[in-house]
Amino acid sequence: MSTARFKTNIKCMGCVAAVTPYLDKAASVESWAVDLATPEKILTVKYSAPVAPEAVQEALRKAGYSAEPIPG
Repeated sequence: MSTARFKTNIKCMGCVAAVTPYLDKAASVESWAVDLATPEKILTVKYSAPVAPEAVQEALRKAGYSAEPIPG
């Protein structure tokens, strides 16, 4: 399983609830979590097959949020 991290504008549990259906349906995403305690609101995505960062960004865009990949 691989992991990708993103800076997001997800700010609260209500935001997490709003993005849940979009991220849960994203191809190859096994699990995900947002660290609301950090200023960057880091989204960590674990996936079973290679996922282009754009796929996660598009899922968040559909929910009304944004994400920028964190290199490395």
